[in-house]
Amino acid sequence: MKLEEFYNKNYKLLMLIPIIVLIISLAFISYNYMSKGELINRDVTLKGGISAIVYTDKPANIKELQNAIKVDSVVRTLTDFSTGKQVGIIIEVSDIKSEELKSILESSLNMKLTDQNYSVEETGAALGESFFKELIYIVLIAFLLMSIVVFITFRTFIPPIAVIFAALIDITVPLAIINVLGMKISSAGIVAFLLLIGYSVDTDILLTTRVLKRTGSPLFNRMYNAMKTGLTMTFCAISVMLIGIIFSTSPIFKEMFFIILLGLIVDTFSTWLTNTGILYSYCKKKNIQ
Repeated sequence: MKLEEFYNKNYKLLMLIPIIVLIISLAFISYNYMSKGELINRDVTLKGGISAIVYTDKPANIKELQNAIKVDSVVRTLTDFSTGKQVGIIIEVSDIKSEELKSILESSLNMKLTDQNYSVEETGAALGESFFKELIYIVLIAFLLMSIVVFITFRTFIPPIAVIFAALIDITVPLAIINVLGMKISSAGIVAFLLLIGYSVDTDILLTTRVLKRTGSPLFNRMYNAMKTGLTMTFCAISVMLIGIIFSTSPIFKEMFFIILLGLIVDTFSTWLTNTGILYSYCKKKNIQ
């Protein structure tokens, strides 16, 4: 079988591709930390600041509005879910007082802001920082519990390490891409990374179970069949995420779908190149055929 011959000769090189990407991603994340003092770019829900909504159907120039606010801000339109028409403008900003922001918005939008057409919420820096730490702790605990379950399930060392390593790649690479794109992560984005752990481990567990616990067929055939099943699952999930990104009008949903989409794409390589290569090498050494 030509595919089997190719893989047998090149699996060690193939498994290095996601590892190299992981190293590059860690470099980008480290640079972000050294230059900005934080591993990820957080929005006001995690950092503290002001989140304001101006209810208006009047079109606004987002770029001009951001320039008028002067400090770093996120400005986006709020649309009606059923019609897709603009019903307001969302402004998220730190390092500015609410009264100053209101004055800038009234001047830029040429309208009087009242309780009927304007709402504002302030998140203190300490509260935002505390909320961020709690979410990170939840992700770490979920990762730890996942690792324990994997070790208990397979009762060996190398295969569970491969599963955990693939999950680490699936989280780290999307995080680096988000930093490069300049996206700010909200609390919903952290939840998306939490969901990503489950998506990642799903295909890795499928592969490891097929390879180690179903030995009725040749090793490569078991790996190949697992890949067909896993890729079908992943491509279905990718399709759902793309539909969500295209048709959703909620910025929160779009953020979550985009993060999960990145993770699913990365998982395609981390599972079927790196994890598969580690398992293949392990099985050859242990004479598991």
